[in-house]
Amino acid sequence: MKDLFLLDPGLVFLNHGSFGACPREVLAAQHRWQHEMERNPVAFLGRRSAEALWDARRVLAGALGAQPQDLVFVPNATTGVNTVARSLPLQPGDEVLATDLEYGACDATWQRVCARAGAHYRRVAVPLPFDGAALVARLMDAVGPRTRLLFVSHVTSTTALTLPVAALCAAARARGLPTLVDGAHAPGQLPLDLDALGADYYVGNGHKWLCGPKGSGFLHARPEHQAGLDATVTSWGDAEGSGGHSGFDAYLGRTVFERRLQWQGTRDLSAWLALPDAIRFQQRHDWPAVQRRCHALAARALQGLTRRHGLAPIAGDADWAQMVAIPVPPQDPEALRRRLFDESGIEVPVTTHGGHVFVRVSVQGYNTDEDIARLLDAPALR
Repeated sequence: MKDLFLLDPGLVFLNHGSFGACPREVLAAQHRWQHEMERNPVAFLGRRSAEALWDARRVLAGALGAQPQDLVFVPNATTGVNTVARSLPLQPGDEVLATDLEYGACDATWQRVCARAGAHYRRVAVPLPFDGAALVARLMDAVGPRTRLLFVSHVTSTTALTLPVAALCAAARARGLPTLVDGAHAPGQLPLDLDALGADYYVGNGHKWLCGPKGSGFLHARPEHQAGLDATVTSWGDAEGSGGHSGFDAYLGRTVFERRLQWQGTRDLSAWLALPDAIRFQQRHDWPAVQRRCHALAARALQGLTRRHGLAPIAGDADWAQMVAIPVPPQDPEALRRRLFDESGIEVPVTTHGGHVFVRVSVQGYNTDEDIARLLDAPALR
């Protein structure tokens, strides 16, 4: 499968989790959309884009277990988090509850939004080794009378853990507490049924594990919350008179949710429009089988390095998918990352959490047994 991607053949690329990698045929589909746009930009953006985006969202919705009218495209999951955060009517003394495993950019978002509102962003510490059932109880015990939202990752970035988001959403809903799930790493790595999951808001990326072009993300919102969401950019979707005018609705989209969040001024729509090609690529290559093979390769790396260094894994085999955080002895993480790249040609991040240092290995369909062998043989990890 490596020949189906544009990755440098001399590189051991074990960092799909950061920005993904896009198959050649999906990039070709994106370029076709760009060429189509340039043939008549006015017709494409002004008259055809809403329908084309709707068609792309129908394919995406089918892959996510969602309804297309409950989805809008955003450039990335961080933009989706910002959209929800900046729309939440926080008051002084309110609280947003999260874990200490969240993505740094999203932590920064909530810290700024809460500071401006006089609210609090509270992160509950999650002990390692990981215990998913204990996490649900720990977070629910932390809910207070001023908690206004529970924010959690589906797959954590630094530690690559799959959190029990279905159980968390159900427990929060029983308390009348809305939930926002950061699913940046989930689509394409985990099976998803967003309608059944029960999150009030769910954001994800198409350019990571779905193998779509860079800049293809989505925001899913339950119908009762859609009217309360404001786009990060105010544009024609918010203009007076935009609703109810058939020509304008066709220009911007079918619903207020779609019009307000979809039209952000002139921009390249091709990454979103090529996302169905990425989904079909994975379907054609029996992606569940690819995912199982990738998990097995990652497990080989985990077992090899933890046994070598006498360190225990931070979670059980069912608590991670194609991306695993492998503990290594305490050391300068950036120095280790540089040595792995400079000495062994291995692109892999080295992360830290709670005093632990991890080599976070992401295994995708293009990776091979030889890639894992190169990692295990790397002098920096001896």
